[in-house]
Amino acid sequence: MNTHATAVVGLQWGDEGKGKIVDLLTSRHDVIVRYNGGANAGHSVQVGSERYALHLVPSGILHPDKICVIGNGVVVDPEKLLQEIDGLRQRGIEVGSNLLISDRAHVVMPYHKEQDAALEDFMAGITRDDAGSLAIGTTRRGIGPAYGDKVDRSTAIRMGDLLDAAYLRERLHVICGLRTRELKALGVQAPPLDPEALAKRFGEAGERLRPHITDTVYGLHDAVKAGKRMLFEGANASLLDIDHGTYPYVTSSNCSTLGIPAGTGLPMRNIGRVLGIMKAYSTRVGGGPFPTELLDAIGDGIRTRGREFGTTTGRPRRVGWLDLVAVRYACMICGTTGIACTLLDVLSGVDELKICTGYRLPDGRVSDRFIPDAHRLTDATAVYETLPGWSEPIRDASDRKALPENARRYLDRIEALLQLPIEMVGVGPDRRQTLEAASMASHA
Repeated sequence: MNTHATAVVGLQWGDEGKGKIVDLLTSRHDVIVRYNGGANAGHSVQVGSERYALHLVPSGILHPDKICVIGNGVVVDPEKLLQEIDGLRQRGIEVGSNLLISDRAHVVMPYHKEQDAALEDFMAGITRDDAGSLAIGTTRRGIGPAYGDKVDRSTAIRMGDLLDAAYLRERLHVICGLRTRELKALGVQAPPLDPEALAKRFGEAGERLRPHITDTVYGLHDAVKAGKRMLFEGANASLLDIDHGTYPYVTSSNCSTLGIPAGTGLPMRNIGRVLGIMKAYSTRVGGGPFPTELLDAIGDGIRTRGREFGTTTGRPRRVGWLDLVAVRYACMICGTTGIACTLLDVLSGVDELKICTGYRLPDGRVSDRFIPDAHRLTDATAVYETLPGWSEPIRDASDRKALPENARRYLDRIEALLQLPIEMVGVGPDRRQTLEAASMASHA
């Protein structure tokens, strides 16, 4: 077992601040690995006055002398990736041999985005009782259709395929004929897909990315054998996991730690620590049930102070009280060993804070078990504990003991309900505004 390997995973519906935590931990690791998702994910990292929004490149790229790996479980939009690489280079960030891309990672093509948008528009026009439309609320980045092609197999293109011009052209001639018919059936008003133009366009993108494309599975196993310290960076979050989230309002990949083996080729025995990231409150983007959602001035205030607008889409995020039923479930399926609680400073000034500790079901029973099914979770009502808030600003706190008493009580209650230690506390957006427990710092 590589006891120096750590996984960082979101425990809610995403946007927990994983990028900042990965950025902090990168200095203690040698190889940073992204194992799922695509350009639908957005990680924000603030370094001094500089703010970086990363979508495909692992957050560790902001540190020199680290190897960043985009694993086989990621779906890659080559053009978006090149834009991101170019943007980083323009800001003085080195992107060269320190970035490796799996030749087995699947490619997001333009027709995937058209299909994604067309399906979402179609579903938006269908309603079910009083539940609103059936639209999932995707980012329309083509992620779901790309994963769908991965499963279909005969219509998929992988990053390694971009490096073989003849093979790519042959594949696209078959795929474009099929996709043109499908898009027309979905009502997309566009000319037929041109396989030759797409082959040229994505072959050129592949050539630019050729120095980075490799067999990352062998590379990662070689790194483990060499005793390298590994850091696994999850995109999206556990409650959006395709198998274990609030289905069907989920993403298209396994974004809990259960996605690491499939998305990298490394078994879980290589990971010694799992750091679960949770906000001090809850947020969600897109459709789906949200038992603790706040539709009032308190929620608006949290959204404004927390800058709760999507890194990828700019959409306002839905805001709610902390749901520890959901977080406890995510900890269970991820094998979480410690917690990082982010954005605690956003709650400063809220008079009373609520923590969801159970769900009241339609038959009147109260359950402490999460319901990973959107249809059934819609009928659950949150049961709360109420704690006093604090008015003092906390961004200058030097350690947990320096926090206001009620802030400490809030963290203590979270630890008690989760039965896990809070090892890191975020009290501001900068990487320096993170309080670490002595047990966490000892891993440096």
